[in-house]
Amino acid sequence: MHMNDQLDQTADDSLRQSMDVDIACVGFGPAMGGFLTTLARGMSDESAPLESRAMPGMPPQVICYERADDIGFGVSGVVTKARGIRATFPDFDPAQIPLTAPVKKEKVLYLLDPIGASRRPALMKMADAAIKTFKAILPYYEDYAFRLPYIPPFLEKHGGYVMSIGQFNQWVGAQLMGSGMVQIWPGTPVNKALTEDGKVVGIRLADQGVDKQGKPDACFMPGMDIKAALTVIGDGPVGPVGRQLNSELGMPEGHHQREWAVGMKMVVDLPESCTLEPGTVIHTFGYPEPEIFGFMYIYPDRVASLGIFVPSWFDNPVRTTYRYLQHWMQHPALWKHLNGGRLRSWGAKTLQEAGRRGEPLLAGDGYARIGEGSGSTNVLTGSGVDEAWTTGVQLAEGVLEILKAGKPFTRENLEAAYVARRRASWVDEESKVAERARDGFGSGFIQGMIGMALAGFTGGRIAWPGNPLRPHERIPSIEEYYRGRISPQEIEAIRADCKARGAALHDALMEKAGWPAIQLDGQLLVSHQDALLMGGKVQAPAGYADHVAFTHPEICAKCAEQTCVEVCSAQAITARAGGGVPEFDREKCVHCGGCLWNCTKANPQDPEHAVLDFRAGAGGLHSAEN
Repeated sequence: MHMNDQLDQTADDSLRQSMDVDIACVGFGPAMGGFLTTLARGMSDESAPLESRAMPGMPPQVICYERADDIGFGVSGVVTKARGIRATFPDFDPAQIPLTAPVKKEKVLYLLDPIGASRRPALMKMADAAIKTFKAILPYYEDYAFRLPYIPPFLEKHGGYVMSIGQFNQWVGAQLMGSGMVQIWPGTPVNKALTEDGKVVGIRLADQGVDKQGKPDACFMPGMDIKAALTVIGDGPVGPVGRQLNSELGMPEGHHQREWAVGMKMVVDLPESCTLEPGTVIHTFGYPEPEIFGFMYIYPDRVASLGIFVPSWFDNPVRTTYRYLQHWMQHPALWKHLNGGRLRSWGAKTLQEAGRRGEPLLAGDGYARIGEGSGSTNVLTGSGVDEAWTTGVQLAEGVLEILKAGKPFTRENLEAAYVARRRASWVDEESKVAERARDGFGSGFIQGMIGMALAGFTGGRIAWPGNPLRPHERIPSIEEYYRGRISPQEIEAIRADCKARGAALHDALMEKAGWPAIQLDGQLLVSHQDALLMGGKVQAPAGYADHVAFTHPEICAKCAEQTCVEVCSAQAITARAGGGVPEFDREKCVHCGGCLWNCTKANPQDPEHAVLDFRAGAGGLHSAEN
């Protein structure tokens, strides 16, 4: 690699350095791990040596930039069939990676409501009553839960693994760095892609030495421009580079990214009384609210990864993932395993759940998209890690083909070498089956579950019809959501009290609606802020601009819901005492991105997006495990 002597003059008259590489990569996750692993192996093949165009006489120069301070940041437990991963590592040994075990037992639990506060449709209430009435003779009843006697094949993970993605990423990253063929630079956020007449020519790193508004401050250093023949974007569902390209280049006709979820997760030391064996997988649905799904995976050494997913079709304007997680853990079917356990790590992540319908343009002149942000997540099977990894492998195989042929990275060449591979793979075939699987949730929980079953059992040929809506079209007002449970006068009194204190509304509203207060035990049931302190450490380096921005403060100041406050995974966005635009504290932000897609106010210039923006930023949650 070499530094250009010439400096680029930016629009604000700053001098910006430039560096040439062959391939610039954005974001390090499973998709990028698959890409770099396959690419590094191909580049190290002495029988077919490849030469850098950026630095002749050397192998191709490949750099991956990751915004987080560590390539294994955050907490993310997963169960995966690992088809693509095992194809890359035929001798894969789970014992090499901490918190990894083969799947041995699976069960799906329908959780009844043990306290009577859940908003359940009439059909669910009838089903609950029947289960309770006949529980003495039901063979699958256990502790206010009904175990499904049959797990559909499309949901089974038999033969796969439970693992920590953080630990897996570290294992993959160590091998990559040891190969000497690629570089991974953590703690280096990418601000945007560099485009010229629809062609991506590289990336620009985030400016340093700026104030929270991004204006030059002491020790100002403009972000470097990294010029590359190929830019690989794998920055995840809320990554600023992927979203920039979606905005600038557009989405394929009929595609959009309107379906999301917040996954909030914990790693827990289980009590000695717990008898669940490593490799046990428990999935739940039905509680604390019907739309909320949960999971618990058992690792070796009596450790578990557990959590819930709060999806975009759950229309509570004051949805609070952390509070719902605490109620979920205390469900009798789960608490019997968890009572006496201790929080080890905690975190949250946004999931892009639009699947194939959220697939952007996968390739163009000078760029390619891989991973979750490229629409690889299978929304029927609830699987994304292996799919993401496989898309990275497919791109790397295509890139090696193009490099060996000495061809440029044009849209035509990338589509022939990468997109065609993806279209011919199991990833694409299964994404077609799942494409309409969740449409029914727009009409209701029952319709959504029926729709998933129809899609799964018919190979996607039949599904419940529906049209995913934008947040501002979908999320009701607080008064509408609580109609019949809390009067408008009571809501106004709660709002006035919370506004005066600068407090969120969710605790007061949930308790008014019948949810009991959480009895904290100081070990596993801890306050939201204690979870942030006990379960991880937020890295928020100085000198970068705030990555959460209220782009239309006049709209935010008048917002009655301020869902961004209610949904914030780490209470980094808080209500301003006395009212007004919410306050943001990046010293608490875990970069989950839930605020981005939960904002209920449409951007006047672009109704597909909201008035809150999630931009490039360094740091994030660094947990004890990862």
